[in-house]
Amino acid sequence: MTHYEDLREILRATTRTWLVTGVAGFIGSNLLETLLELDQRVVGLDNFATGHRRNLDEVKSLVGPEQWRRFDFIEGDIRDLDACRRACDGVDYVLHQAALGSVPRSIADPVVTNGVNVAGSVNMLVAARDAGVERFVYAASSSTYGDHPALPKVEDAIGRPLSPYAVTKLVNELYAEVFARCYGMKTIGLRYFNVFGPRQDPNGAYAAVIPRWTAAMIAGDAVYIYGDGATSRDFCYVANAVEANLLAATTANPPGSSQVYNVAVGDRTSLNELYAALRGLLAPSFPHLRRAEPIYRDFRPGDVRHSQADIGKAATHLGYAPAYRIGEGLSLAMPWYIAQAQGGSATRIAETNNQLR
Repeated sequence: MTHYEDLREILRATTRTWLVTGVAGFIGSNLLETLLELDQRVVGLDNFATGHRRNLDEVKSLVGPEQWRRFDFIEGDIRDLDACRRACDGVDYVLHQAALGSVPRSIADPVVTNGVNVAGSVNMLVAARDAGVERFVYAASSSTYGDHPALPKVEDAIGRPLSPYAVTKLVNELYAEVFARCYGMKTIGLRYFNVFGPRQDPNGAYAAVIPRWTAAMIAGDAVYIYGDGATSRDFCYVANAVEANLLAATTANPPGSSQVYNVAVGDRTSLNELYAALRGLLAPSFPHLRRAEPIYRDFRPGDVRHSQADIGKAATHLGYAPAYRIGEGLSLAMPWYIAQAQGGSATRIAETNNQLR
């Protein structure tokens, strides 16, 4: 058995209380689903700025009634310290996912991005410190590597940030380290690399590339690639990110009280390769895609050219062993993306997910 499989068995036998901020969002709702399936108690905090009630409805339809009763939801904003304190009361572990993502969004509105990602995260650290939680795990970002050219990306070698969003995620790491030094908190940051999967929002100007392209391709709309398509990313299926969070929260011996770890697979996939993979999965059901081609546009400001993670540190210290590479993850996620693009209800999408188990 893997270390994660062992942990899942331990958790089934020992109920703890977890706070998931951003619980109605993409990664947050996947964390909620897994924790409830493991018979854990979960407190969720979200203001629905980017999360959706339908994500919570879907999780409710996937878990049993008894498991759902273990979930307490607080509608609130991490910029409200009192809301953060209420959410942290009686909690063993914090999985802090709430944030405003997207490089383009941060360039368009750096003030709001900073307010949520920096001030909100400080509120969460303060609330968690005062509540005496066992460990504070937070969503960091591969954007922290900025203009550092080396591949693969190693945790202790970062460059200059290329966007306001990247600045906020770097500041999160600095604050977490300071809280560990000044207050003795145990904090772990997880630098996510292009996470994708079910409940990732395909709509809006700041939607992530995989759900946005999938929805556009199904609808017969144009798919735009910024640059020449050689830009590459280390795409990480959401179940891998869930694994990393649970391992980080419960690890017995991290090397020091404050650490950051890459969360990815260790692969590189170009945007051209990604488009071809999506077309290959969709074309049997949507014949209009057999000869479809993307439209190329100029590079976007703030975008990193290439990204690939070295996951050796997480493997060594956390026992992280991602089970899904991009091909497997896309195959698992595609029925959900298709159902969502065709206006699927939470019940229909849940049925699709159950068929994948």
